[in-house]
Amino acid sequence: MTVKLVVGLDGADTGDRALAFAKDMAARMEGCELIVAYVIEWSPYTFQTPEENAQRHKRREEEIATATSRVVDPAVKSLQDAGFNAEGVVRHGDVAETLNAITVENGAVQIIVGRASAGGFAKRLFGSSTQNLVMHADVPVTVVG
Repeated sequence: MTVKLVVGLDGADTGDRALAFAKDMAARMEGCELIVAYVIEWSPYTFQTPEENAQRHKRREEEIATATSRVVDPAVKSLQDAGFNAEGVVRHGDVAETLNAITVENGAVQIIVGRASAGGFAKRLFGSSTQNLVMHADVPVTVVG
C-alpha cells in the first residue's frame, strides 16, 4: 500500500525544513510517495473588466510556470535523485483550502508544512495560512519549525 504525504512549500527556508522533515519521514516508510505542493494565494472575488480578466489569466499562468520552475521542479528532482517517489503540483487559491483539497484528491494521509511568521501572536506561532490549515484539514498536519 502506498502512503502519500503532501509537503506544502512556500519558496522559503520554512518550506525547505518541511521538505527535509518529509524526506526523513518518507525514508522510514515503505512505499511512500511525496506530493510537493505550492499554492499561490489567489482570490477569485474581484470585479474586473473583460480586459483585466484576460490579463489576470495570463498573469496567473505565468505565476504557475514561475513557481513550478523555481520551487516545485527543483524540489521534486532532488527527491527523485535521492530515490523517493515524488510529484509536484502548483495551484492558485486559498493556501489552507487548496493544500487540503490536494491532499484529499490524492488520498494523502498527512500534510507537512513549515511554520511561517507574519506578525501578531497567532501569526508568530504558526502563520495565518498554517493556522487555518491546522484547524480545518481533513488529515493530520505536521508544522515544522
